[in-house]
Amino acid sequence: MRIRTLLNKFEYLKSFVYEKEYIEKKAHQERLIIEISARKNGKPICSVCGQQHSIYDHKTNTRDFEFVPLWGMPTFFRYRMRRVNCPDCGVRIEQVPWAKGKSPITNTYGQFLAHWAKKLSWQEVAQSFKTSWHHVYTAVKQMVEYGLAHRDLSKIKAIGVDEIHYGKGHKYLTMVYQLDLNEKRLLFIEKKRTTKSLLKCFRELGKENCQNIKFVCSDMWKPYLKVIKKKLPNALNILDRFHIVKKLNEAVNDVRIEESQRLKKNGYEPVLDKTKYCFLKKEENLTKNQNAKLKDILQYDLKSVRAYLLKVSFEAFWQYNSPYWAEWFLNKWCTRAMRSKLEPMKKFVRTIRRHQPLLMNWFKAKKAYSSGAVEGLNRKVNLVTRRSYGFRNYDILKIALFHTMGKLPEPERAHSFF
Repeated sequence: MRIRTLLNKFEYLKSFVYEKEYIEKKAHQERLIIEISARKNGKPICSVCGQQHSIYDHKTNTRDFEFVPLWGMPTFFRYRMRRVNCPDCGVRIEQVPWAKGKSPITNTYGQFLAHWAKKLSWQEVAQSFKTSWHHVYTAVKQMVEYGLAHRDLSKIKAIGVDEIHYGKGHKYLTMVYQLDLNEKRLLFIEKKRTTKSLLKCFRELGKENCQNIKFVCSDMWKPYLKVIKKKLPNALNILDRFHIVKKLNEAVNDVRIEESQRLKKNGYEPVLDKTKYCFLKKEENLTKNQNAKLKDILQYDLKSVRAYLLKVSFEAFWQYNSPYWAEWFLNKWCTRAMRSKLEPMKKFVRTIRRHQPLLMNWFKAKKAYSSGAVEGLNRKVNLVTRRSYGFRNYDILKIALFHTMGKLPEPERAHSFF
């Protein structure tokens, strides 16, 4: 079976013909060249308006388009482009069905490279298929542009809002994720951690789609809370256990650090040295040595012990199902913590009371939505950047994250090479 027969079966081009194929040597490398010509009765398509018109002339030079490697050999389509005499757009280069605009790669090869770019770093993809990093970038960019233009944002019920640090210095990205039970994906990325960044995300989402959102998971940062309240009036803003437990652990650790320094200063035995994770870990996650050390420390009358016991007792709060009884327990616990005379714990209580209605929304949502999913997606962001040794350019990072985490629709293809 000839190569042209296979191509006509798996890569059929309407109004064009595969003329011949041959091996060409260039820069000490053999390449498979497949020449294409237009059918005599076929009219070229204007690359601007997409309409068929008469031929103006032919370009003097041929143009090569990289195709999927066959038998490990770089493969190219070679074609002499025609110019179209368009009455509306003027004289324009024709639009060919196997490539877009000035792209040096075919659509099929672009999809092929983009598929492997989800599994490997872009440099590894380029090395594996004997192409350039720029060709891989072009392929991924085209796929992301198509996906963003054709994705459906109308059925989103729950979202998560957070920020992540990237690059050197104080560089942040505002991230918006879909957190529906059957669909978790990246929706928007914007530079910086500002009110304008989040507002831009909601503008792209659209007013009608914003009204469909019922649940929002976020942290306690005031600018985000302000924008969410303004743009999502019908949504239940949820502060879940992830952020609260994090703040509580920070308060316990602050008590431990302060007391450890005081004991050393007064010449007492440093019993609190290397005990950070003894206090912060759950009891079932402690190692054998950490468990033994914690039992010894609990025998002392220390502020750190009181803070730890308050933290352990707070775990009962998450076991409630009724918002009414959960709030009853929270009020009792906060009163007890305020009487402890531990300033970090009192600071934590003030934070809780300031955001108590948002915290109770977690119970009103039946514990179905959590920012734990947001943190999981943030870890995937870190994996994407680490796999590629970091992206210094924000635009490239944005394309890579949408490609990997956006679950974007892909254009139809005549044949799958993977």
